Amino acid sequence: MTRRPTPHRCRGFTLVEAIVVIVITGIVATFAAVFIRLPVQGYADTAERIALADAADTALGRINRELRLALPNTVKVTNGGTTLTFVLTKSGGRYVDVNDAPPPAILPLRFDRTSLQFDIVGPAPTGRAAILPNDLLVINNTGVAPADVYADARDNVAEIASIAGSRVTLRANNLGTQSPSPYRFRVVAGTVTYACGSGQLLRHYIRAIPTPAAPAIGAANMVATRAQCAFGSVALPTQAGTALVTASLRLTSAGGEAISLVRQTQVENLP
Repeated sequence: MTRRPTPHRCRGFTLVEAIVVIVITGIVATFAAVFIRLPVQGYADTAERIALADAADTALGRINRELRLALPNTVKVTNGGTTLTFVLTKSGGRYVDVNDAPPPAILPLRFDRTSLQFDIVGPAPTGRAAILPNDLLVINNTGVAPADVYADARDNVAEIASIAGSRVTLRANNLGTQSPSPYRFRVVAGTVTYACGSGQLLRHYIRAIPTPAAPAIGAANMVATRAQCAFGSVALPTQAGTALVTASLRLTSAGGEAISLVRQTQVENLP
């Protein structure tokens, strides 16, 4: 008599075993999430702070670069330290005074309110510093009227009509303030105003110099958002004719990260 082989019984997981596996897997996943979450969160926070620091450094770097081109005695901090204004220079040069008895081929700059042309000593600036029509020529800005570009009754600013070679033609000569030797003039491109408020840092620019009678500051461009800033300016007692301008900026991200940077710029105020 032949014995038939007994078939193997196929066994599966019971409900209890499945529940135990699920519970153990959940516990392991929870521990893994605890150990992984902190490094991931730390990386995200670090990346956010780096982005904020980069944005703040870019904003303050721009302010610093432009402050170094500020016309002497034009840096003003107003509105409780939230607004910084200055006149931006683009180039400059020297002129010949009529009292130096120049040769007939060289036209001196005359402060007679009638002569409209004068010659620059040496070649005229080129490139980004080139003198253009409608630029403003400024002489000896001491910050005290009438030699103050912000004053209504100023006599040290003239608008340039044209330039040919080294010969400059003024639109009108209302110059009455003569600069001391070496007879230097500056050419300005306009006025810059940085204003902080309502969580925004804005840069205003106008191709003019505002006065009490014409206080416009020009169109605004966004520099930074979620921003708090403060400006300050003090004269340096140990260095005559210089001031130290401080700009501080605090930026906050949507996630709550914050970064604060401070930058100081030494400004030359000798006309």
